[in-house]
Amino acid sequence: MFDTVLVANRGEIAVRVIRTLRALGVRSVAVFSDADADARHVREADTAVRIGPAPASESYLSVERLLQAAARTGAQAVHPGYGFLAENAGFARACEEAGLVFIGPSADAIALMGDKIRAKETVRAAGVPVVPGSSGSGLTDAELAGAAREIGMPVLLKPSAGGGGKGMRLVRDEAALAEEIAAARREARASFGDDTLLVERWIDRPRHIEIQVLADGHGNVVHLGERECSLQRRHQKIIEEAPSVLLDEATRAAMGEAAVQAARSCGYRGAGTVEFIVPGGDPSSYYFMEMNTRLQVEHPVTELITGLDLVEWQLRVASGEPLGFAQEDVTLTGHAVEARICAEDPARGFLPSGGTVLLLAEPQGDGLRTDSGLSEGTEVGSLYDPMLSKVIAYGPDRATALRKLRAALAETVTLGVPTNAGFLRRLLAHPAVVAGELDTGLVERAVDDLIPSGVPEEVYEAAAAVRLEELRPTGDGWVNPFSVPDGWRLSGKPKPVSFPLRVPGEEPVAHARRGTDAHVTPDTVSVTLDGVRHTFRRAADWLGRDGDAWQVRDHDPVAASLSRSAHAGADSLTAPMPGTVTVVKVAVGDEVEAGQSLLVVEAMKMEHVVSAPHAGTVAELDVTPGSTVAMDQVLAVIAPREEA
Repeated sequence: MFDTVLVANRGEIAVRVIRTLRALGVRSVAVFSDADADARHVREADTAVRIGPAPASESYLSVERLLQAAARTGAQAVHPGYGFLAENAGFARACEEAGLVFIGPSADAIALMGDKIRAKETVRAAGVPVVPGSSGSGLTDAELAGAAREIGMPVLLKPSAGGGGKGMRLVRDEAALAEEIAAARREARASFGDDTLLVERWIDRPRHIEIQVLADGHGNVVHLGERECSLQRRHQKIIEEAPSVLLDEATRAAMGEAAVQAARSCGYRGAGTVEFIVPGGDPSSYYFMEMNTRLQVEHPVTELITGLDLVEWQLRVASGEPLGFAQEDVTLTGHAVEARICAEDPARGFLPSGGTVLLLAEPQGDGLRTDSGLSEGTEVGSLYDPMLSKVIAYGPDRATALRKLRAALAETVTLGVPTNAGFLRRLLAHPAVVAGELDTGLVERAVDDLIPSGVPEEVYEAAAAVRLEELRPTGDGWVNPFSVPDGWRLSGKPKPVSFPLRVPGEEPVAHARRGTDAHVTPDTVSVTLDGVRHTFRRAADWLGRDGDAWQVRDHDPVAASLSRSAHAGADSLTAPMPGTVTVVKVAVGDEVEAGQSLLVVEAMKMEHVVSAPHAGTVAELDVTPGSTVAMDQVLAVIAPREEA
């Protein structure tokens, strides 16, 4: 076993790897950018090295700086985690050339399986069924569009070099092919440095099922069962579970053997995942999609049902040990479900969010596990992936695991940064999810029913209670009765104290407290409405309950009125998320049509197009390509066109 391992990653995965290194008595080395100088993974490692400024291209993606950090700290091996350089063949090869062990497969295996086009051809030759699609690499836009028309709509555009759903585009309308191909190339280039695309047949209502494999350097390959990953948004997983309720033992064994053959076909070594697309109505008709040549985000559910530490086995295999068990020794016991907590706002189309973690509570306990990179004070920006943590529940059966996870999400608090925890809790209670009737489009179909409309009245009641408490005089001496905010008047009939409040994205309200009792502490506030007691966690102007959170700001109606007057008749286009402006298509004075795309804002590897709300003229343009913007920051002002 190694003495010292450098973890070439950040956030929750770095913390996770460091935990196993500590358990094995191996010294851990963390790396960090300027944005992560005080991050949790930095504090938990045995030592840490600064590798550059905040942009990933100058820090976490710099092979040279990572190798320098390994040399300075005496590391013998590098664990790449997932994301960044985890599936970069050049990085694996550079580690080997520097005399470091890359904890993962060989550079050749990464290159082969990282090219989705070559990967499909390789596994097809090994007898593994693949999704029908385009053939050949380096297709032009016209060739991709021709292949799509030949396959027939709908089709899926996919970057050949990447994964995680980034750059993938579902195209149902042939007329939109050119625009979607351009957007997919742009996202692929930004995420993976390679804009090569392929096109595949889209299978309606598919299920996404993947097989975990382990292979050593002595010719042994086993699979550890499957994970159901069908609950997704924007082609990215948000809930995963093991095992899948869809598969019977015969199908599980067949898919497992296909995954083993796929791993053997590329001479795989270490932990990897073979992903399949499965028609829900015919599980026996499964198709190979891709192989992820790294540890997966969802690996904890496999660990919980097998009792194996996958990071430990990555380390043992990389140090030359053979697997200590055969396929017949692998047993699957119980059920595990994982929820990914992401910095995003479901009510705003899952757009990335950001902020400072003001109050943090992460569930732990019997049958519960939280893998997290968070701590109070963590700054969540727009430079890195939006996933913050994972909450995993285990039980003897699926119903128990689901129930435990819903309860755990209700206890999850991340005030200061909008997250999807409350949305995930409601998703897990959806009848189709409870019944195991899943497919990759379920979340999109059910989303409107899973996002509450408006802000519950008790949220404003609690916010008003906090403000009322803050107005009360303090001290033990004489209190001026006119300074007590109780609404007292000479007429003898109290007038309720009203507070102008606003939740971002909602209309402002003037809320007068209805209840008479409230209990306010530094971390909580409880109010009673219509006989029902409501308790919230609180920090600054944030309130949280059952995984949901609201930022309730004080509203200044005078300032708002002046702002409206300054742009009377015009529409201000604001940033839908904190991020970076990557494309500006117009200039001041340009005439635009309703729906015309004007700007592109990118955050956390996601693009958002900002379009004209109506026909008119660009009256103001406050950004240029490369501008960093905050959520709701004004980007441009469009004056409406005067009709004759």
